[in-house]
Amino acid sequence: MVSFTSLLIKLQLLIVMISKSELKSPIINIEAVAQFKLMQSILLSLPFLTIRGVSPLLAASLIHAAVDEVLQIDFTEFKKQSGETEEEGDEERFTLLDGDSLQRCFFNKLWDVCFEWKKQLPPLRPLKRFLLVSIHAIRNTRRKMEDRHVLLPEFNQLFGLSDDIDRAYFAVFDGHGGVDAANYSATHLHVNVGLHEEVVKNPAEALKCSFQKTDEMFLFKAKRERLRSGTTGVSALIVGNKLHIAWLGDSQVMLVRQGKAVTLMEPHKPEREDEKARIEALGGCVTYMDCWRVNGTLAVSRAIGDLYQKPYISGDADGDSFELTGSEDYLLLACDGFFDAIKPYEVVDLVLDHLMQTKGVGLKAAERLVAAAKENGSSDNITVLVVFLRDPQDILADCLRDPKSLGADLSSYFFSGNRF
Repeated sequence: MVSFTSLLIKLQLLIVMISKSELKSPIINIEAVAQFKLMQSILLSLPFLTIRGVSPLLAASLIHAAVDEVLQIDFTEFKKQSGETEEEGDEERFTLLDGDSLQRCFFNKLWDVCFEWKKQLPPLRPLKRFLLVSIHAIRNTRRKMEDRHVLLPEFNQLFGLSDDIDRAYFAVFDGHGGVDAANYSATHLHVNVGLHEEVVKNPAEALKCSFQKTDEMFLFKAKRERLRSGTTGVSALIVGNKLHIAWLGDSQVMLVRQGKAVTLMEPHKPEREDEKARIEALGGCVTYMDCWRVNGTLAVSRAIGDLYQKPYISGDADGDSFELTGSEDYLLLACDGFFDAIKPYEVVDLVLDHLMQTKGVGLKAAERLVAAAKENGSSDNITVLVVFLRDPQDILADCLRDPKSLGADLSSYFFSGNRF
């Protein structure tokens, strides 16, 4: 059990670190603006709490309880005078909220919740489904690290979904032309999903639509601040026994079931016949310059951001849904820096070899995969996120009971007597 006294001390330090930047949003219902901006800002406190010993489940529950308290107040006291900008003949108006005051209000409420929960801790419902996450990311030889990732096994607790259905969210973003779009997407996309009106009844639609919503929001920011960056993205939302995925660009997600790689999606690349036709119908072109590129620049055909390449670079995500039967071993999300160097079938052997060497410990499986991609010549940023859906020791045991499921290299390793 985490010490609530130490937690309160840590919250004091966190209050000092609050950003004083203004919060801007297109004019809509002020409570909706405040709810979204509040969620966006306080999500920064989740990693702050967890890396200081607070369990992710407790941290997410505390944060949601504090948000509920803040949403009961009158937000007009945080409203600043509306700003107006003229650009290309169009008038744009946006609501200004005092980010410093709003966030201080949140942390005061969080403080109050901690005191209340110190007296009596409410029941916290952990996931019923087995999930073990392995994540590793490197800048590699690139000058900047433009990848971002998000893992939220505590999706229900963070967004106050109190039904009996497990939910967990994972995403990888691969930025280009700067980190702004990747940062923005990693901060906003899951908030859009969690606040979408269909997240409970139609999570597949909520996930897919949230990509477009995030793109629209970032384009507003990019236009105002003259940002040129973009980002590909892939996300997975596990809801009960269903897996929902959505993606833009060439970041990918794959599944391994009973030791076999399962393709779930086709990345958005300019050389795809349907993508090429779409781009040309809009008046753009796809040309080969060391690889296929849209208008001679970007090597992906869909992304969040890329203001000056819209509409050729589309922000309309693709998505799909799959039943989870319990036979799935793990899910893998990664950027093109990984998939350009490692084929899906190679993933299976690499993970299994890692599990053999670690006697079924999967926490550093992603690190092994990243190293393999680098050894195979990848010079790009590399991010790999592995979500084990079964205990890695069970996965290893099943494979060893059926040596025929092993690749040639691993079969040789196994039969040479190199067991545990």
